[in-house]
Amino acid sequence: MELAELLRRMVIERASDLIIKVSTPPCLRIDGKIHFLDVDAVTPQEAREIYETIEDTKRDGFFNRRDIDTSFDMPGIGRFRVNIFYQRGHLGFAFRHIESQILDFAELNLPVDVMVRLCSLPRGLVLVTGVTGSGKSTTLAAMIEYINTHFNKHIVTVEDPIEFIHKDKKSVITQREVGSDTEDFHTALRHVVRQSPDVIMIGEMRDRETMEVALSAAETGHLVLSTMHTVNAMQTVERILNFFPPHQHNLIRLQMSLILEGVISQRLLVRRDGKGRVPAVEVMVATPTIKELLLEGRTTELYKAIKEGAYFGCRTFNQSLKELYEKDLITLKDALEAADEPEALKMELKGIIKGAQPGDFGFKF
Repeated sequence: MELAELLRRMVIERASDLIIKVSTPPCLRIDGKIHFLDVDAVTPQEAREIYETIEDTKRDGFFNRRDIDTSFDMPGIGRFRVNIFYQRGHLGFAFRHIESQILDFAELNLPVDVMVRLCSLPRGLVLVTGVTGSGKSTTLAAMIEYINTHFNKHIVTVEDPIEFIHKDKKSVITQREVGSDTEDFHTALRHVVRQSPDVIMIGEMRDRETMEVALSAAETGHLVLSTMHTVNAMQTVERILNFFPPHQHNLIRLQMSLILEGVISQRLLVRRDGKGRVPAVEVMVATPTIKELLLEGRTTELYKAIKEGAYFGCRTFNQSLKELYEKDLITLKDALEAADEPEALKMELKGIIKGAQPGDFGFKF
C-alpha cells in the first residue's frame, strides 16, 4: 500500500483528511464525513513503511514522545500536514492536504471589508478561532498573503508545523518551524520581538506563556495574528482569562480592552451544490462598546454588542448563516444545525418579527 497513491486519491477526491491505522482500511474525510476506501486493512508492516516514507527530522524523537506534528511535500502530488501517533500499540496517521494556492478573502467567502481592515492595522491582536478542521489555518494564510501583497513589512511566523509556504512579495516573510528551526514554541516566542518584526503570526495560542508573549508584543507596537480552539468570541475571551490566575484577571481585561482588535470565529458547512464547504463567520471587532465590555468583564453582553455592531463590521453566526442561506449556498437544515440560536434564525428566515406568533403568518415550523 503506497502512501503516494493514497495521497493522490485524497487530492483527487478533494478530501480534507486521510486517516490511516492498523487493522482498518484507510479512510478519507470528504466534506466533513468519513468514507472508507475499498482496499485491504492496513498491516503493522505497511504502517511502518508509511512512517519510513515521511522524511523529517522530527521523526528522531517520535518514539520517545509517541506523537508528532509535521508537514512535507510529496512530489507531483502536493503538500501535507501529518500527525503521527500510536494507538493500541501500532502506528497511526492523520494527514491533511494543504492547498498549494493561497486563496484570497473573496474566494474563501470571508467578509472582505473587515478582513482587509484587520490586516491593515499597525498593531494589536487578531485571533482566528474555531474547532479543528474549521479552516483557521487557511484564513490565517490568506491574512498573511494580503499583508505580503499590500505592505512593506517584516512578517515572522512561528508554526508547528509550517503549513502554507509564503513567497516574499512586498513583505519579507520569515517562517520558523518548531523542531527544525527552533527548539520549541516558547524559545522562539521569547526571541521573536528581537527579530525586527512588524507582524507576528503564532500558529496557535496554546498556553499562558504564549498568550503573555502575544499580549506583550501587541502592546509594544506589533500586529499579532494567531488561532485558538474556541467556538465564538465570548468563549475566546473567557479562554484568554482562564490562562491566567484570578488575581491577574483585571489586568488581562485591561490589556484586552486596549489591544484585542478582532476575533474571527468560523464554522464550515457543506455547500448546497455539493462542491466543497463554505464558512459561516462570526466577527467581533473592537468597537467602543465592546472595549468597554471587555474592560468591565461583562462577557455575557458581547453577543448583543456583536449583533448590533454591523456598522463596524461585526456579525453574529446567525447573521452569517442567514446571508449564506439567502445566497442559496447552504440548506436550511445545515443553517439551523450550525446556529447559536436556531429558533431565532428560523424566525429571521421566515420573516417573522420578534414577538409575533408562527400562526400569524400562515405557516408551520
